[in-house]
Amino acid sequence: QVQLVESGGGLVQAGGSLRLSCAASGSIVSINDMRWYRQAPGKQRELVAVITGGDSTNYADSVKGRFTISRDNAKSTVYLQMNSLNPEDTGVYYCNADVRVRFAYSFRGYWGPGTQVTVSS
Repeated sequence: QVQLVESGGGLVQAGGSLRLSCAASGSIVSINDMRWYRQAPGKQRELVAVITGGDSTNYADSVKGRFTISRDNAKSTVYLQMNSLNPEDTGVYYCNADVRVRFAYSFRGYWGPGTQVTVSS
């Protein structure tokens, strides 16, 4: 019913920037919180940033001041601007969103397949 597709990942040198996008599609009535997670090799998935339906934002300490999350409700899309990247930012970045679909009474969480970000030193 709902698909999330991330884009914008790739290989970048330390100190560089990338902008990730995640577009939601399907029988969407409303989207509440949208989040970016990442998973480095051999590590657990961790929350990187969240933006609420009211546009409040919160970030992991490790990315504060370097990453910015934003959203375009008209496009059902969330973005993650990543600056001053370092090798510790390497991992698969996943989009997650709380979505209410047509004929549903509550929100449910959906995940994208992920996009690889590799930062070389």
